[in-house]
Amino acid sequence: MEAEYTDEQLDKLGITNRDYLSAASKRALAWPDLGNEWFGEFKVYDLKGDFAYEEGVVRRDPSALIRHEGRYYCWYSKSVGPSQGFGGDIENEKVFPWDRCDIWYASSEDGWTWKEEGLAVPRGPKGSYDDRSVFTVEILEHKGKYYLTYQTVKSPYNVRVKNQVGLSWADSPHGPWTKSEEPILSPADNGIWKGEEQNRFMVEKKGDFDSHKVHDPCLMAYKGKFYLYYKGEQMGEEITWGGREIRHGVAIAEDPLGPYTKSLYNPISNSGHEICVWHRDGGIAALITTDGPEKNTIQWSPDGINFEIQSVIKGAPHAIGLNRTLDTEIQGEPFSAFEWGLTHQYKTGDYQYIRRFEGKRRTTHVAKGVTVKK
Repeated sequence: MEAEYTDEQLDKLGITNRDYLSAASKRALAWPDLGNEWFGEFKVYDLKGDFAYEEGVVRRDPSALIRHEGRYYCWYSKSVGPSQGFGGDIENEKVFPWDRCDIWYASSEDGWTWKEEGLAVPRGPKGSYDDRSVFTVEILEHKGKYYLTYQTVKSPYNVRVKNQVGLSWADSPHGPWTKSEEPILSPADNGIWKGEEQNRFMVEKKGDFDSHKVHDPCLMAYKGKFYLYYKGEQMGEEITWGGREIRHGVAIAEDPLGPYTKSLYNPISNSGHEICVWHRDGGIAALITTDGPEKNTIQWSPDGINFEIQSVIKGAPHAIGLNRTLDTEIQGEPFSAFEWGLTHQYKTGDYQYIRRFEGKRRTTHVAKGVTVKK
């Protein structure tokens, strides 16, 4: 049965003959009635102080920003020296910029000039689940306590290593931090590698969407529970018409220390890379970037699980650290969540540094020199 379309729908899309509808026109007519409240663009700026680029040092994956006693605070991955990849001595060299990282933190009065405060969470002792690297950190401040979630790798760091998620907590942004003795989240254990060769694409069975790695954790207090959003990588990951097979999942707990149970509805996205989520209109909003057929979109869910596309975004910064002091739950338009925050940028393949982004809702498209009355 053919769908019924109103004259207003057809006119808005410039379709003048309802008897000859292309596949593209039918898709457009099926779109929800979205405005531009979720649409905008970004600019990125260099920072001063210890977040200025430093040769030989990696600072990347900034956490969300919180404010404490008149200063902003951010946590991030830090390592030194170049990366050699998997072709060298993986026991003693560094395979990625995020390899051999520890978690450091910095503070700022104005969001422009940053002071590196020091080490927050180091790698664990040899033989522990986090002895090789701790990285890609996020912060949750809840009822006077502070919770850091982050990726972990245990040596040896080979291409089939299974990343996990760790947790540390403290009574102050300055620590001291108590580290979980075991990971709070691990990859699904239902994929099967093919052979013994260190080849991550050779599998007998792929398993769940997160059978290889759980990445980019972000912990949110939501509806009286704790929602741990994360990126999943599948064993035998393929390249599809949207690029890499990357999807997001969520695990839920009654207490921030866990235990965390993965949602039966996982995966909750068809695309994405770094996790970027925030509270909005009683639900959860998410910026989905980089990989997959729904990449470069902003999505929103009324329940933190079932997400729908709200806008398509071009040029979103990498690894966004949102400014949690921008209360988008009760004030401002949807895009105000991106008023300003932090990101990282590659200076070279070996070294990255932290920069500031600013986002602004875009409502018009005009030629140069044309003035639009508001």
